[in-house]
Amino acid sequence: MSPMSFDRHCAELITQASAFGSHLAGADLARPVPTCPGWNVAQLGRHVDGGLRWACEIVATRADSPPPDTALRDLSAVTADDPDRLAGALREAARELATALHDAGPDAQMWCPVAGGGARFYARRFAHETAIHRADAALGLGIDFELDSQVATDGVEEWLQLGAMPFHFEVHPWMRELLGPGRTIGLQASDTGDSWLLDFTGDAIDWQRGAVGAAATVTGPVSGLVLALYRRRPVSTLTISGDTAFVDFWMERVAFG
Repeated sequence: MSPMSFDRHCAELITQASAFGSHLAGADLARPVPTCPGWNVAQLGRHVDGGLRWACEIVATRADSPPPDTALRDLSAVTADDPDRLAGALREAARELATALHDAGPDAQMWCPVAGGGARFYARRFAHETAIHRADAALGLGIDFELDSQVATDGVEEWLQLGAMPFHFEVHPWMRELLGPGRTIGLQASDTGDSWLLDFTGDAIDWQRGAVGAAATVTGPVSGLVLALYRRRPVSTLTISGDTAFVDFWMERVAFG
């Protein structure tokens, strides 16, 4: 499946924020969100809104350092919210970020948690950030969650790229326990035919497209794969073959997401 473009990422963050807002119509925003322990739906929505506005400030000003992110982290004061107002805020924040990204252009550089990432990073990251948190909202509200297969496929690859970055070993040293001879995991999308191989046999985590020869293989719809990678659904709800014990160990040690 062809990769998503910068323009598609910008459009998708608007699509995902709009869909998130639609989930809120007539909803009880005090309901807890099981996949975000300690948060209710209102707090989740304000976190997403705050994240979009935080990213927009960085992109729009070409910031050379990150602005404070307290508004999207400290949600203790958010106990309830008006669904229509929150939905409107999410849609507005997504439009403003997309506009800032388009104004900047895909090659623009600014402070970024990933060196050299710039505007391309923010477009992709917040498209998927919004999609995954929309899944959180849907799960909390008992709404069916569907994700376009191209978006889900791109989400798997972004997760793999970010999750394989060496800095994770510094922040989460227990991830080094994943490394060892013969340790490979394949991901197989049953609906699109896409596949990936995670390789833990070297000094760092590596990945590539294609899952031939994996010691263990996880198979399911691509939307199910991305939700399992982000631990929004148990990996056991997918089909696992081969070294199932290592798949479980991998999911215990994975920190990103």
